[in-house]
Amino acid sequence: MDVSNIMEDVDSYMGYVAAGAVVLTGIAGASVYYAANRPVPEKPLVDLDCQAYLQPGPEMIRTSKFYKDAKEGKFVRYIFEDTRTLYDIFRRGAKVSNNGPCLGWRESPHKPYQWLHYNEALLRAKNFGSGLVALGLEPSPRTFVGVYSQNCPEWILTEQGAYCFSMVIVPLYDTLGPDACAYIIQQAEIGVVVCEDDSKCNLLLDKAPKCLKKLITMKEIRPATNQRAKNRGIEVLRFEEVERLGAAKNNKEVPPRINDICTICYTSGTTGNPKGVMLSHENVVSAVCAVILQLGDHRPTRSDIMISFLPLAHMLERCCETGMYMVGGAVGFYSGDIRKLSDDMKALRPTVSPAVPRLLNRIYDKVISEVSTSFIKRAMFNMALSSKESEIKRGIIRRNSFWDKLVFRKVQESMGGQLRLMIVGSAPLAGNVLTFTRCALGCLVVEGYGQTECVAPITLTVQGDHVPEHVGPPVACCCVKLVDVPEMEYFAVAGQGEVCVKGTNVFKGYFKEPQKTEETMDADGWLRTGDIGAWLPNGTLKIIDRKKHIFKLSQGEYIVPEKIENIYIRSQYVQQVFVHGESLKSCIVAIVVPDVDVVKQWAAENNIPGTLSVLCAHPEVKRLIMDDMIAWGKDAGIKSFEQVKDIYLHPDPFSVQNGLLTPTLKSKRPQLKKYFKPQLEDMYSKLT
Repeated sequence: MDVSNIMEDVDSYMGYVAAGAVVLTGIAGASVYYAANRPVPEKPLVDLDCQAYLQPGPEMIRTSKFYKDAKEGKFVRYIFEDTRTLYDIFRRGAKVSNNGPCLGWRESPHKPYQWLHYNEALLRAKNFGSGLVALGLEPSPRTFVGVYSQNCPEWILTEQGAYCFSMVIVPLYDTLGPDACAYIIQQAEIGVVVCEDDSKCNLLLDKAPKCLKKLITMKEIRPATNQRAKNRGIEVLRFEEVERLGAAKNNKEVPPRINDICTICYTSGTTGNPKGVMLSHENVVSAVCAVILQLGDHRPTRSDIMISFLPLAHMLERCCETGMYMVGGAVGFYSGDIRKLSDDMKALRPTVSPAVPRLLNRIYDKVISEVSTSFIKRAMFNMALSSKESEIKRGIIRRNSFWDKLVFRKVQESMGGQLRLMIVGSAPLAGNVLTFTRCALGCLVVEGYGQTECVAPITLTVQGDHVPEHVGPPVACCCVKLVDVPEMEYFAVAGQGEVCVKGTNVFKGYFKEPQKTEETMDADGWLRTGDIGAWLPNGTLKIIDRKKHIFKLSQGEYIVPEKIENIYIRSQYVQQVFVHGESLKSCIVAIVVPDVDVVKQWAAENNIPGTLSVLCAHPEVKRLIMDDMIAWGKDAGIKSFEQVKDIYLHPDPFSVQNGLLTPTLKSKRPQLKKYFKPQLEDMYSKLT
């Protein structure tokens, strides 16, 4: 994620110190200011030493303390009697906001946000849904509507329009690639896709399945694209046309039922085709309600504004927005250029924001880099951080302290200056970055853990718990247990094992994939996440490993190292390869054992002398092998984030004798990671 615009703001604020006298003045000033503005600590919502109920029985199931019936093993389904579906949620928002602002956007970087209010959004959504029916779509949960667009008001109007007639939304997104998009359209038999612009239309037209009959475009497209669609038997309509058609027909709404599917969210997957996660209205509503309960007094309200920039194709963003609509809050969409996110936030001044570790990591790294250039800067920064962290440990959350005004003001202003709640998810966040974010932004920052198969949230940290590097207790829509993984020496009796989840947020299965559903969920409804967790003494969960050799990068993308290794091994220069990545890093690296004969022959032809050990240290040899590996990766169609960004050449093969291979000659990944720890750390240090 490119956040250079935010980085520039961070740059500008780090020049706040010029002389040691300022330090002394700052200390004295801070003392006086603090005495005059003594803040009041917030009382934790639960006992921080016991944040979850432990159910009686051998399975050691943990449930939420934020829902009184959780003691009896029940799960929250809703918190408002009249709000049980996503159709209901939008209407409740219109009512409680008294037709307040709902969807915001701006047409150019220099213009202010303009707003679509709830009643107008409801009318336009209903008209659009009516237009879909007029085009021949059946008002039914068996009708799937594709959406291929960046976040914008039309995305939400499409979604709500579909719900007016019980239809199902199927998001498409760029990182899936054209083959996967075509596969999804084919598998779900999608006849209509709402498409953002000309380029996305052409990506779909490249491999359009025969079932695709109509493209509805939000923006103008070129005549050539229109003709190309016609040549394939696909009709192109404008979004406004469908709205006008629907208004003229005025078809009667067919609202969804609680257990109807509302969306099929395709996960990008790790091998093979993506899997379609079927989520019902109750799944999503229960998940959103559980998070709202856990946020307590910090929950969103009708006066809140949220910035929308994480992909709406993923459930984290969808849940955050749904929570805003439920309480009548407003959602403003970023311009579509992540490099201008700070400009959008300054114009919107949001009070609520979702976030991902990659964004926060970039801000943290830039600040640390800047303060490291000067002893005075570093001293001031450390004092500010220490003071704010001390307050957070006492339950004080604020952005009006002396240190906020002197040190952290520019960071806060780069994100609009009004943030009071940030929800972080999608990948692990390093403890030092989380603590910095809480100090610098002066708002409540909670970190969640979840999966698409559970809508999004499984656990969430609670207000008042300042300790980082865990993901909190279970939310009220589910319970969690840990199950033995003996082959990895994790046992539930020791408080470690595979994280398994059961509750009202657990999905209805993979679309048209009953076998994969059975592999993931048992007969009693327990979802096996594949993540290894450990219970901390206070009932919070810490994710410590992955059951399969799959890991997530910091931007949330999954990596299957064996798949990539099987591609790179095709290179004539590679005898063995070990691909490695970490959830706190945004890229992968590799240890490569070169093919001694091929490399020596190339070296001789290019007048490069030396043994294999000498050649492994030669930059031209490294460049040769890495370029060939990347070329093989491109030929195999792997994505850019699946390509290694650096390699280390090792002259000695992995073997059973040196403990790096199993007797069946498979890589022993934990041992390889440990053995090459210095080299792996060195590569990552050069990449940051």
